[in-house]
Amino acid sequence: MPELLDKGLLIGLLAALGGGLLIGIERERNKGAGEERALAGVRTFTLTALMGAIAQALTQPWLVAGGALLIVLFTTIAYWRARASDPGVTTEVALFLTYLLGVTAMQSPTVAAAGAVVVAALLAARTPIHRFAVDMLSAAELRDALVLAAAALVLLPLLPDKPVSWLGGLNLQRIWGLAVLIMALQGAGHLAQRWLGVHRGLALAGFASGFASSTATTAALGVEARQHPARIDAAAAGALASSMATFVQLGIIAGAIDLQMLKLLAAPLAAGFAATTAAALFFYLRARKHSPSGQHKGRAFSITQAMGFAIGLGALSAVVGVVNDRFGGAAAQAGAALAGFADAHAAGASVLALAADGRMELNIALWSCLLGLTTNTLSKIVVAFVAGRAAYALRVGVGLTAAITAAWAGALLSA
Repeated sequence: MPELLDKGLLIGLLAALGGGLLIGIERERNKGAGEERALAGVRTFTLTALMGAIAQALTQPWLVAGGALLIVLFTTIAYWRARASDPGVTTEVALFLTYLLGVTAMQSPTVAAAGAVVVAALLAARTPIHRFAVDMLSAAELRDALVLAAAALVLLPLLPDKPVSWLGGLNLQRIWGLAVLIMALQGAGHLAQRWLGVHRGLALAGFASGFASSTATTAALGVEARQHPARIDAAAAGALASSMATFVQLGIIAGAIDLQMLKLLAAPLAAGFAATTAAALFFYLRARKHSPSGQHKGRAFSITQAMGFAIGLGALSAVVGVVNDRFGGAAAQAGAALAGFADAHAAGASVLALAADGRMELNIALWSCLLGLTTNTLSKIVVAFVAGRAAYALRVGVGLTAAITAAWAGALLSA
């Protein structure tokens, strides 16, 4: 039997005691009173955690199993007696989990303490979790969450994590991982609009939507500016904020490919983001009195767009790779620049993936990314003029020109 003054024993018992008290206090507050009260409160939960810890400390496996069986028996009887008035089993499950945490505390007190905090937090958050699941979360958003989980947890691990020769040396797991990242960023933008509300201003909505498509956001806000001239500054702020998301997203993609790629682009992306932020803030402050109101609705992300991104990125990477291998870096830069007219992220990701695999020099990858960003900037300015006319395009163009100039300056100064 372990010595009573053993330091590890005391730490384990204290972790079990603290965890049991924490969970028990939360359950005591929701226990109720009278004949309809729940089966366990602060004392029961604390004693249960200590029982598990002592059973484990005595190093008798049969005693640990017997204690677990006893807890299961008690909770089953309690549930059977209270099932008519309360069909839930939250307290019963929490009691058994508290016993397991007590057992765990003797070997891993830190894990047990952290687990107790998580359990108590989940129990205390019953009302907001219920409201989110039933009232806030729509059926479409739930389907989107399941699709994202399947894409990340089922499909992604099944793909080969190595270059496939018959696909031009593409790494399928890396390509699909970027598609999953795009879906996750779109979902984050959707949640930002749901929680903050469109009434916070077109700038916030523009930044969130920019993770899906900055060019499309620029066009949509151009229509808003043309239909509501009084909101032109707010629309311009939203369009510029969506380009802020472009720099953020390209940085995330670079880091996901390889941390060295993120280091390579850190200076130009930071400079471009800072310049875009300043321009967006300028127009936001001018237009803050004209912010629209309303609740954002819609899908969390577009699986079609994400799959299109993956397919397009794969095809573009293969083409740029072949061009680079056969004709050299200059031709690859021209290909990335042309691709930037459609999507700066795909253009950048394609050359960064090649650089990470050692198939392209780092400096060529850097200039190729900047060329893609430049052509994408020109594309946005043209879209702004077509969708929102000259006044809107002038505002957006000035901000975007300042941003791409800052990005080039950052790259040149850090080279």
